[in-house]
Amino acid sequence: MKFIVSSSALLKQLTAINGVVTTNPVVPILENFLFQIENGLLTITASDLQTSMMTSIEVDAREDGSIAVPARILIDTLKNLPEQPVNFTIDHETYSIEISSDNGRYKLAGENATDFPKVVEVSNPTVVDMSTEVLSSAINNTIFATSSDDLRPSMTGVYINLSDTNATFVATDGHRLVRYRRVDVTSEQPASLIIPRKALNLLKSTLPSENVPVKVEFNSSNAYFSFNSIKMICRLIDERFPDYENVIPTDNPNHMRIDRQELLGSLKRISIYANKTTYQVRLKITGSELQISAEDLDFSNEANERLSCQHDGEDIEIGFNAKLLVEMLNNLHAKEVTLQLSAPSRAGLLVPTDSGDAEDVLMLIMPVMLNNYV
Repeated sequence: MKFIVSSSALLKQLTAINGVVTTNPVVPILENFLFQIENGLLTITASDLQTSMMTSIEVDAREDGSIAVPARILIDTLKNLPEQPVNFTIDHETYSIEISSDNGRYKLAGENATDFPKVVEVSNPTVVDMSTEVLSSAINNTIFATSSDDLRPSMTGVYINLSDTNATFVATDGHRLVRYRRVDVTSEQPASLIIPRKALNLLKSTLPSENVPVKVEFNSSNAYFSFNSIKMICRLIDERFPDYENVIPTDNPNHMRIDRQELLGSLKRISIYANKTTYQVRLKITGSELQISAEDLDFSNEANERLSCQHDGEDIEIGFNAKLLVEMLNNLHAKEVTLQLSAPSRAGLLVPTDSGDAEDVLMLIMPVMLNNYV
């Protein structure tokens, strides 16, 4: 089997799906890309058994065929080649691959394509259409709050709940929760699913900058995403997601409105002086003034700053993990944010003061019990 393809065009397609390939896979064949040629179209597949990504590119080929090609050595070779046509010659008897370029010839050992795991099909799927802009925004607003604790698998992904009025994306790690809602994505059939963090990270890095349609198909066990020449299929997390609505406090009489960048900058500075185990910072709101302070008794470090804010409610003092609060503020893009509080021992809500018509963002953070220092 022989084919000719542009080195840079092939590298671009391989780079898009290379994130799926793991260094020590369960099955050694998964260190390879699966190359399949049919009618002059080269389809490339990468898989780790849980997630598979496919892309396709037109090549100059006179016959159909398939081969498993070592991923790392192929990508490293193409990265170091200037843009030029490269010739692939595959011997199906020995599975050897020869790459010829203007610079020279490179031989590598491939494997039998039939050993590569078959990509599962999504049967009887629910179909939802959305744009790359919406999907990218949903991933960026939630993925940072997913848990890395494999003992709580339901929290290691993003929960998506679809209804005929909106789509809700939720992520939590037990210390914070993000609920991102879109009214411009709906489904006639109510459905819910949990997509693993790795699959969403792969989508995040692959989604194009231009706004194009994304077709999402899913059933009870798998989800399938397709856009441009990229297709991804991933196994869903088969767990019950926590009842997040009951965690969100509804009665929050204290509302503090403040410039997001000012609050973010202050927290970054103050957190330098916080205890490196708890990252506790103290927020004391009195009238239209916010005092942020932190102390690390082990090293006699302390810091405090005062910021002006708009406050509606009683004076309140509450502790938060600065690291989590900084990450949440980094992932909000509003000019001003509102912190809604009820009591020092109850969760606080962080919401953008002004949000778009199509989206609704709510971030919840659990408090850290305050140390009694003055």
